[in-house]
Amino acid sequence: MNVRDAAVTTLLKIGQGGAFSTISVHQMLEKRAISKADIGLYTELVYGTLSRELTLDYILAPFLASQKKLEPFMRPLLRMSVYQLFYLDRIPDHAVINEAVEIAKTRGKPHIAKVVNGVLRNVLRKGKPDFSIISSVVERISIETSHPVWLVSRWMELFGEDETWQMCRLNNEPAPVTVRVNRTRTDRQEAVKLLEEQGVIAKPTPTAPDGLEIISGSVQQTDLLERGYLSLQDESSMLVALAVGAQPTDHILDSCAAPGGKAMHIAEGLTTGSLQALDLHAHKVKLLQKQADRLGLQTVQAEALDARKAGERFETGSFDRILVDAPCSGLGVIRRKPDIKWTKRPEDLTHLPVIQREIIESVLPLVKSGGTFVYSTCTIDPLENEQQTDYILSQGFVFDESFKTRMPEIVQSLIGERAELKLLPTTLGTDGFYIAAFRKND
Repeated sequence: MNVRDAAVTTLLKIGQGGAFSTISVHQMLEKRAISKADIGLYTELVYGTLSRELTLDYILAPFLASQKKLEPFMRPLLRMSVYQLFYLDRIPDHAVINEAVEIAKTRGKPHIAKVVNGVLRNVLRKGKPDFSIISSVVERISIETSHPVWLVSRWMELFGEDETWQMCRLNNEPAPVTVRVNRTRTDRQEAVKLLEEQGVIAKPTPTAPDGLEIISGSVQQTDLLERGYLSLQDESSMLVALAVGAQPTDHILDSCAAPGGKAMHIAEGLTTGSLQALDLHAHKVKLLQKQADRLGLQTVQAEALDARKAGERFETGSFDRILVDAPCSGLGVIRRKPDIKWTKRPEDLTHLPVIQREIIESVLPLVKSGGTFVYSTCTIDPLENEQQTDYILSQGFVFDESFKTRMPEIVQSLIGERAELKLLPTTLGTDGFYIAAFRKND
């Protein structure tokens, strides 16, 4: 399949059907319809176009004003083409326009191809707009970096103008590909060699001690994921298992476990202990069990259960350690999942904390006296993070004073008197993340 045509198909699926970008991209790659040589360009086109969507529409708007109706495929095709014209240097302008015209010919009537050709040539002739003429700082950040106004306003309020600019710009850059080493089967040094044998260059990650960053090549094209040597996971997410600090014989609950990265990382350190992994959806529980089987982990029991009902399912004080990696807005992982910018709404910051609180209330009694409770999210908003931490502290829990010593040295300086770690995307170049660790008073 033509790589640009495949990208348009994926963008159309995401835009029309509301499909998740990561799932849609994975499904297209699974079909093996795109050559190995084109995988990098395909993912660049999909994620780059999604990331810059608002900016691309701003650029296109004057040239589409006279068009009464666009065929469904035209907008993603035009966005993708403008993205290549202004944000990708390696593709000649004439090639971008010719490819777009050919796709329009195969997907629509001859006059549509003429419209596509005309719009793109006019865009190229006019050139990239001067965003500095936008007087409102919030509006300029929004349009220039392609983030919704409500989110820019929120971040300006929380983090200030400079940090907001930096985060918004970083969110439009490709996220690093990182994997976690399964230490029950290998170590970082051996994993680097095994990857190299299959044409992939990797190096140890600076933040997470079990991580590798892929420098070149595709880890998905090796057999190391399938054989359970490696798992795809961001560095910040790998820190959660360290925060939990499981001992080999502990009984642990991961109350919101799917897709399973953190749960499996914790279970890799267990011997005679156990990890109870819950998820609301039965199909995700199957995914959890599949992950455990792939990694060769015998200590995981996966179960379909709403975490808000965990208090009805398990006895009080029955777990040494509990993790609530709460459902959240995901505002820390926009760089990796750009469609979050367009699917999340301000009201999510109102109703998601309610769900988070209900889960916390359900599982807190299940921690045994002196046990550990860890709360984490992949968001950076205080309503979903610090506000929940303050509530946990009001329920007979104190900060875990050993949390800081369990964390890698590189992040220890970011942890103050409160046993919590907040990583903005700009802090260390990882996903934005929040982790807080508590101990139940004896």
